[in-house]
Amino acid sequence: MTGTSDRPRPGRAHDRGPDFVQSLERGLAVIRAFGPESPELTLTEVAKATGLTRAAARRFLLTLVELGYVRNDGRSFALRPRVLELGYAYLSGLSITDVAQPHVEDLVARIHESSSISVLDGHDVVYVVRVPTKRIMTVAISVGTRFPAYCTSMGRVLLAFQSDEEIDRYLTEVELRPLTRQTVVAPEALRALLRGVCSQGYALVDQEMEDGLRSIAVPVRDPSGAVVAAMNVSGHSHRVSIAEMTGEFLPLLRQAAARIEDDLFAQGSRRDGSDPGR
Repeated sequence: MTGTSDRPRPGRAHDRGPDFVQSLERGLAVIRAFGPESPELTLTEVAKATGLTRAAARRFLLTLVELGYVRNDGRSFALRPRVLELGYAYLSGLSITDVAQPHVEDLVARIHESSSISVLDGHDVVYVVRVPTKRIMTVAISVGTRFPAYCTSMGRVLLAFQSDEEIDRYLTEVELRPLTRQTVVAPEALRALLRGVCSQGYALVDQEMEDGLRSIAVPVRDPSGAVVAAMNVSGHSHRVSIAEMTGEFLPLLRQAAARIEDDLFAQGSRRDGSDPGR
């Protein structure tokens, strides 16, 4: 599953400002056409996924091959490891990744279930920290993986603490698709769930993104109090009950998030020269 809900579609430069570079948008659309479900694509498939003509898609693909971001075996194309450089600058500058990693690892060691941290990017959550135990999903998850925000516990946490205007815009723009029989896709029902998340301080999602997957998430705040990320624990519904999620995992998850927040505050204090003990 890939997060394609706000994938850039070519051909809309007239909707942008005068400095908008449409060719860059198209090149990025070609890169984003690849994903866990489509690691290799033919020219025709790339053109279809991006809305480009075959001739334009071919030019972009061959340029990416020349630059070392894409490989071509004569028939199909695939991303090369060098494409990771495009996200490394962001991740390396995101202080939460280094700060949070040991706390996530400690939590996983205590509860023996997977834990992750995500940030909101458009209509999707993007994983920035991931510590797995047993694989419980049909799709492998790693740093950089994207999932729709509306049907994930971390996504609901991140959406819940947005302004009313931002939530309205999200619900207007996003395509709410049922990924399982449990997925909430009615906008007003989702809005009510987000209000509940905001008041109770956590989100519990039971088999809405994938059958058998149950997860719970809490916010992670920066020193100003703004919610900048979400942290979750996930497990298989046959192994982890809802009562266990809320009764046992939630307190430990909140403690881990609080320790991350303390470290972010201390890091910020050291950078600005202030005394965190004051």
